Amino acid sequence: MLLFVRGRINSAVKTMGTLTLLLIAFPINLITVLFSFLTQEKLRQAVTDNPKRILITGGKMTKSLQLARSFYQAGHTVFLVETHRYWLSGHRFSQAVSGFYTVPAPEKDPEGYRQGLLDIVKKEQINVFIPVCSPVSSYYDSTAKPLLTEVGCEVIHFDPDITAMLDNKYEFCKQAQALGLAAPKVFKFTSPQEVLDFDFEADGSRYIIKSINYDSVRRLDLTKLPFQGMESYIKTLPISKDNPWVMQEFIRGKEFCTHSTVRNGKIQVHCCSESSPFQVNYQKVDHPEIFAWVKHFVGELKLTGQISFDFIETPDGNIYPIECNPRTHSAITMFHDHPNLASAYLEDNHYSEPIAPLPNSKPTYWLYHELWRLTEIRSLEDLTKWWQKITQGTDGIFRKDDPLPFLFVHHWQIPLLLLSNLKRFQDWIRIDFNIGKIVKLGGD
Repeated sequence: MLLFVRGRINSAVKTMGTLTLLLIAFPINLITVLFSFLTQEKLRQAVTDNPKRILITGGKMTKSLQLARSFYQAGHTVFLVETHRYWLSGHRFSQAVSGFYTVPAPEKDPEGYRQGLLDIVKKEQINVFIPVCSPVSSYYDSTAKPLLTEVGCEVIHFDPDITAMLDNKYEFCKQAQALGLAAPKVFKFTSPQEVLDFDFEADGSRYIIKSINYDSVRRLDLTKLPFQGMESYIKTLPISKDNPWVMQEFIRGKEFCTHSTVRNGKIQVHCCSESSPFQVNYQKVDHPEIFAWVKHFVGELKLTGQISFDFIETPDGNIYPIECNPRTHSAITMFHDHPNLASAYLEDNHYSEPIAPLPNSKPTYWLYHELWRLTEIRSLEDLTKWWQKITQGTDGIFRKDDPLPFLFVHHWQIPLLLLSNLKRFQDWIRIDFNIGKIVKLGGD
């Protein structure tokens, strides 16, 4: 009991300390936003011959804001959607957003979620639905697809069976191997004992074990198997028939992440960036081998939707996919100044080659994450690298011609989530300003 009480007190102190820091920063950000209003033109909207009314989910996340801005600037009308829990999204105050709606959480009320989307599509006469979904909702967006297409709304997302396969780390690797593409060895387990019974000595490889279902906390656990005394570790993992885990071959090398928007098996939008376990920095890199792998995979399956991959490049130059996510990647923020992103999403065969971030486009970061990283600086070299990142890049949320989301995310959305945690004495692990949520053990 004492430990429980102490934990709650520590959590409350951490929350109050964070709220105090945000309060200190508020006047600075308020002045910055007011200055932008007085000195900058508003977000410009082009005139297009075929304007669309577009519905985008995931309204709390930066990638939704980025797409909203891109579509708005191309002459379209944009509406954002989130679940009821995130009614407080700061992105609803963007000039690019014509309307903001909330719907039930799909994992709690699947039918209510689908009906909510359908009601919005009918009410606002939506032409195109683009899910910018969380890992939990990607499958539910697929199940909503037939309902929306039936009323004449185009859905840029996969069918349910494809989404389920892509989101399953085991089935995805097996599919890649079936297409003749490189992929790591994988094994699926439905109990901790099955892992302990695996003959690691005969196999000879090292492995990382992951939940097939999205786990916001344990997904960052890179513990290598086998190791001496691992039995106690394995038995702490919630592996079961209802929650199977995959053991994936550990491949040493440099990690990359990608985003691709595809239509009928053709890549329309593509970007690649060096990656890290907690990714909040994106800078374009050209990697022809990764692009060729993605092109083969999506082309063979004739996919239409948004698809993201994590890759490992070994020291000898071979590439292996370690994860696939059938949804928008935050790397889409690298298109913050690209004039053709909207048309590449909406039009088939509009370009002979996929559009990529502009050659001189600034890398993206999230300022409040970078301020936190100041605590990790241990040398002048670290400080110099940090300063170069800030001066040579751009914040993923802030724009001088659309400054309100930056103010409201950091001084409305996040503080209200923290206050909700404080009210319930809930602990949390970190704040993800990119995704717009408080990361807690066990997820939302």
